[in-house]
Amino acid sequence: MILFPAIDLKDGQCVRLKLGDMDQATIYNDSPGAQAKAFEDQGFSWLHVVDLNGAFAGEAVNGAAVEEILASTCNPVQLGGGIRNLDHISNWLQKGVKRVILGTIAVRDPDLVKKACREFPDQIAIGIDAKGGKVAVEGWAEASELGIVELAKEFEDAGVAAIIYTDIDRDGILKGINWDSTLHLAEEISIPVIASGGLASMDDIKMLASDKARKLEGAISGRALYDGRIDPDEALAVLRGSDA
Repeated sequence: MILFPAIDLKDGQCVRLKLGDMDQATIYNDSPGAQAKAFEDQGFSWLHVVDLNGAFAGEAVNGAAVEEILASTCNPVQLGGGIRNLDHISNWLQKGVKRVILGTIAVRDPDLVKKACREFPDQIAIGIDAKGGKVAVEGWAEASELGIVELAKEFEDAGVAAIIYTDIDRDGILKGINWDSTLHLAEEISIPVIASGGLASMDDIKMLASDKARKLEGAISGRALYDGRIDPDEALAVLRGSDA
């Protein structure tokens, strides 16, 4: 079970948003590379990175910050935000990103995602961001009429490495993960699911380590780690115990 520490990039800085609102950003570190190294030193084995500006722009905006992260940590990095075509995907994989996260394009052009899975096996994840139970796109700025499970099943046999499911209504407000919706999604598909949005305390970590969450690949934590609400040593020890 993997706990993915999150680095969300806005204007070259590490931030956390509240409810996906770019105007409600808290800056936690001016040096993305230093933050990536700090997470590695704390014992984390993966890193979740999102180019927030890129998600709105449809192309990389914080590319220099991402490259700084890649140069600063030995941990594998999964990257999302503004990755909309095969050239974007290939570019980041060549630079050392372990897997890319496709969100908006999974809704707009599912055939491109399936092609990417064939060309880059085990390196494509899908980000499903939901608001009010429906899939949101374009950096969470637009709602669609697609259901969460409906979209996920579109890629059931495509070779997707993981689905990162974010409940926008919980993101950044420390109200706890939407376990009902997350676990329901995991039960409905065979693709590994990563929980995201609202992870708040050791209660969420203990839930992640429980038998109920055994189908998940892991969860993403942002604000709770930055604010010290979760102790990395304690959290990782609980998850190691569940793996054992």
